[in-house]
Amino acid sequence: MNIVSVSQFTKDHVIHYIQKAGRFKRNGPDRLLNKTIINLFYEPSTRTSCSFQAAAIKMGCAVISITDKYSSVEKGESLEDTIKTINYYGDTIVLRHPEKGSSERAVKVSKIPIINAGDGNGEHPTQALLDIFTIYEELYHRGIDLFSETRESILVTFLGDLKNSRTVHSLIQLLILFPKVDFIYITPPGLEMPQEFNYGQILPLEEAIRVTDILYVTRIQKERIIGDVIEDYCIDKEAMNKAKETMILMHPLPRVKEISVEVDSDPRAVYFKQVENGLYMRMAILDTIL
Repeated sequence: MNIVSVSQFTKDHVIHYIQKAGRFKRNGPDRLLNKTIINLFYEPSTRTSCSFQAAAIKMGCAVISITDKYSSVEKGESLEDTIKTINYYGDTIVLRHPEKGSSERAVKVSKIPIINAGDGNGEHPTQALLDIFTIYEELYHRGIDLFSETRESILVTFLGDLKNSRTVHSLIQLLILFPKVDFIYITPPGLEMPQEFNYGQILPLEEAIRVTDILYVTRIQKERIIGDVIEDYCIDKEAMNKAKETMILMHPLPRVKEISVEVDSDPRAVYFKQVENGLYMRMAILDTIL
């Protein structure tokens, strides 16, 4: 089993991962896997790389970590040849790559499972799973069941670089599996949501923040942009004062200037809970795949 795109998941798949991650969070792993995980990262990463390593260790696995700077990629080796080679050294490959579609290329030549840990501005399915796990838990603490067909609608606002945010692209596809979830998009000019994910309405931040249930903020991905972009948004205490007392503030991290550090102590800010939940979700992913 590979994890390449969230489009491969049904609602039941997502519920399975949420429930398993929750069980691991409460009780720890059910069993030790005694496998070898290969982290192959062609782009910088803190949370995804470290959480997969930590998850593997907690599941009784060995970890081999490879970056493009310390492999034959520096000598011009293709992705396909690298994948074929490291197939002999482990039981699954966690792949981060700057090119959209790279995970599909890897799957075509790999005999062991591939987990897409982010492919350019394409998708980031494991981040989407930890995000929806966090959303489920935070809503539950507020007396709301994400799975319920009879609850009131949930309004999710995405703010930032929606053109290049693979975390947003993946999360939207999971959220539309559940009933009564509506979207608002707020983005600088030129960084609008790609047409294939255009399920939402456009509103100014001043108006949207007053009615939003979940505010998902993402940074401007300057490494994927040619030219200058006007960064005209920041969630600070003043903005949070206009939001619902029950609003959930999320960010996939890293952040730059889009959320002020003064907001970190606000109980509605859950981006570091997302970091924690990433460990349990990736434990659930490794347990399911292996």
